[in-house]
Amino acid sequence: MNNKFDVITIGGSAGSLLVLTELLDALPDRLTAPVIIVLHRLRNVQSEMGRLLSTRRRIVEPEDKEPVREHCVYLAPQNYHLMVEADRTFMLDYSELVNYSRPSIDMTFSSVAEVYGARTLGILLSGANKDGAAGLCQIITAGGRGVVQDPQTAAFEAMPQSAIEMCGGVQVLSIENIKKIIVGET
Repeated sequence: MNNKFDVITIGGSAGSLLVLTELLDALPDRLTAPVIIVLHRLRNVQSEMGRLLSTRRRIVEPEDKEPVREHCVYLAPQNYHLMVEADRTFMLDYSELVNYSRPSIDMTFSSVAEVYGARTLGILLSGANKDGAAGLCQIITAGGRGVVQDPQTAAFEAMPQSAIEMCGGVQVLSIENIKKIIVGET
């Protein structure tokens, strides 16, 4: 198992649920890096997303000021921006929507890039807007690895395509190849 990453961040929106479940199923038991997931969800309805995504690993929605822990899979709480602070604790924020979204993938990716720098893996999946593209660029600029789902395989190509157009150095990969990165094969 390679230990290139201290954190794995995954962002998605429309059309990303099945792919995300596939990625979560591929997480090896020996993976120590925390996984932080940001999904666009309806803001004012009860959500069972954490339960739906929980497969072999339990997924938790972090509390404000909770430390980011190894071996954990986190899901950004519904209707809050999720950021990581310099002391590696979570911060929940209820400020304005970013790219029509709260939680914003951009805000999470940007904060993680500032804290973890080159030890960050950012993955952007299917979605119908450009949220996540600027944050993925920041991960790459900080020396981390930025990956997008091949837009040709995405249910909604706008999100990964925006990152391709905006970021130099982004990798466009199939889901199978993204799984290989997560498990440390490439």
